[in-house]
Amino acid sequence: MVAGLSAIDIVNLAIAVLTIGLGLLGWLAPRWTMQQLDMRAGPTNMAYTEVSAASGCLFVGLGLGAIFLNEPLGWLVMGFAYAGAAIGRVTSIVRDNAASRQSWTFFGCEAAIAAWLIMANL
Repeated sequence: MVAGLSAIDIVNLAIAVLTIGLGLLGWLAPRWTMQQLDMRAGPTNMAYTEVSAASGCLFVGLGLGAIFLNEPLGWLVMGFAYAGAAIGRVTSIVRDNAASRQSWTFFGCEAAIAAWLIMANL
């Protein structure tokens, strides 16, 4: 263990850092993020602000909030957010005929992170 941190603490922290890192990409590199996600801006460029907010700073705040609180409830909230993302993604895969290797991979990652954060911090 690292200086009094349990294995659960280390994994929680790693997930938070990953979440913040992905959020920083969405916030500071929305065009790159949209390219990776096969998204395109419309005539108003609203998509850039949406990616910066919803795929960017929302995740930065989520990760920083969990680290700041460093309480089971904070980690659970992050787990519920990932569970919501996984549910939304699998719903779209089925409803919108959006099955692809990338969409299933993202779903699997979101579901696994959600499962860890919820089960490890209850």
